Amino acid sequence: MDTVRINEKDNVAVNLETGHKTALCRIKKGEDVIKYGYPIGCATEDINEGDHVHSHNMKTKLGDILSYEYSPELADLKELEPFTVEAFQRENGEIGIRNDIWIVPTVGCVNSIAKMLSEKTGAICFSHPYGCSQLGDDMKTTQLILKGLITHPNAGGVLVLGLGCENNNIPEMQKVLGAVNEERTRFLSVQECEDEIAEGVRLIEELKEIASKDERTSVPASRLKIGLKCGGSDGFSGITANAVVGKVTDRICAMGGSCVLTEVPEMFGAETVLFKRCESEEVFRKSVKLINDFKHYFKDHGEPVSENPSPGNKEGGITTLEEKSLGCVQKGGSATIVDVLTYGEKVTKPGLSLLDGPGNDIVSVTNLSAAGCHLVLFTTGRGTPLGGAVPTVKIASNDVIASKKSHWIDFSAYGFDKEQKADELLSLIKEVSDGKLTKNELCGNREIAVFKDGVTL
Repeated sequence: MDTVRINEKDNVAVNLETGHKTALCRIKKGEDVIKYGYPIGCATEDINEGDHVHSHNMKTKLGDILSYEYSPELADLKELEPFTVEAFQRENGEIGIRNDIWIVPTVGCVNSIAKMLSEKTGAICFSHPYGCSQLGDDMKTTQLILKGLITHPNAGGVLVLGLGCENNNIPEMQKVLGAVNEERTRFLSVQECEDEIAEGVRLIEELKEIASKDERTSVPASRLKIGLKCGGSDGFSGITANAVVGKVTDRICAMGGSCVLTEVPEMFGAETVLFKRCESEEVFRKSVKLINDFKHYFKDHGEPVSENPSPGNKEGGITTLEEKSLGCVQKGGSATIVDVLTYGEKVTKPGLSLLDGPGNDIVSVTNLSAAGCHLVLFTTGRGTPLGGAVPTVKIASNDVIASKKSHWIDFSAYGFDKEQKADELLSLIKEVSDGKLTKNELCGNREIAVFKDGVTL
C-alpha cells in the first residue's frame, strides 16, 4: 500500500489510493494524531501501527476560545519578475480581465426581470433573495457585497436594477456606492417606467456599445488580485491541489500581486500557522480577532466550533476540522500576511490578505469577488460545478475527479512535483487573465450569495 508522510513530525501517512490516514507508529489513547506537523485531533482508543485512522478512533480537540502571543516567523520570498497579462485598463487605474455587461439587482423582487433582460441581451445577471425585509448589519452586508460587484473592474458595464419600494432602493444603494463611473453604470427602478423590459434592453445596449470599444493591453501580473477557495475537499486536497495553489500564491506575492484567503471557520485549528506569518503586531491582533470573533459567532448560536467537516469530506478521508483547516491554509503558501479585511471590504495591499467570511462555497466566492479579486482558484477533491461572478478556476486534487468531471474541472494538481504543477497552473492563470474562458463560464455557472445573520421582516 503506497502512502506519503507529509511532515517528518507526522505519526500518520496518507494512503495514495484512498486519501485516508494510516498510523505510522503506535498512538496511545489520548495522544495527538499529527499530520502536516501539527495535531489534527487525539486518539479515542489505542491505535496500532498500520491501522486505519479516522472517525472511529480519533476526535477533534477544538472547543475553547484561545489566547495567543505574537511570535513571527516570516518567510523571505525571493522577489520575482512578473509576467504580463492582456487586460482591460479602467478609467480609475484598475484592471479587468473580463469585459462583460452585468445586471445587479438591488432586491430579489426583480430577479425575474433581470433574467429576462439577460436572455434578451446576453448580459450576465446575478440574482439573489435580499435587499428588502432586512435590518441592521444584514442590510449593510448586502449593500457592501452589491457595491463590490457594481464597481468590479471585470465588468465593462453594469445595470443596477431596482424595484422602487424596497429598503435597498436605488437612492439608498447610491448612497453606499458613492461616486461611480457614470458612463459604465446605469440605474433602472422598474416601478417608475411603463415598459421595464424595453427600457432595460435600451440601457444594456448602451453599455454594450461603450464596452465594445475597450481593448486589452499588456500589464504586469503584479496587478492581479487572486482569491483562494476550496470546496468538496478530500484527503488529497492538502497535499496536491492546495499545496500547488500555495506555491502559486507565493509566486504571485513575490511578483507584487495580491492573494486573498477566506473561509475563517476552516482556519480553526490552523490559526497558529497563520499568526506566525503576520507582518506586524497590528496585523496579528486583527487576525486573532478574526478567528475568535468567528468562534464566538458559533458559540452564540449554540454550535460547537468544530462542526465540520462535511459528510463528503469525511468520505474522502478528512476526519476533523483541524485536519481540514491545516489542509485548507496550504493555499496561502508561506507568504507574509499583510492585511485582514472585513466582510465586503476591498483588497488594497500586495501580498496575502485574510478576508472575514464563512466557508460556504458560493458565499465565499461571492465574498472574494466583491473584495475585488479578478479570479478565484477553487480547489476540490469531490468536484463542483459552482462558479461566481469572476472566473472560478476549478483545480482537482486527484485525477479521478478531473477525468470524471472534465466539464467542471480546469486543472488537475495531482502529482508530487509541486513546482512543475505550479508552473502549469501559473500558465493557466495567464491564459484565463488573457481571456480564456473557465469551465464555469463555458457552462454558464455564474451565481452569487450573501452572508445573512439577522432578522428577516
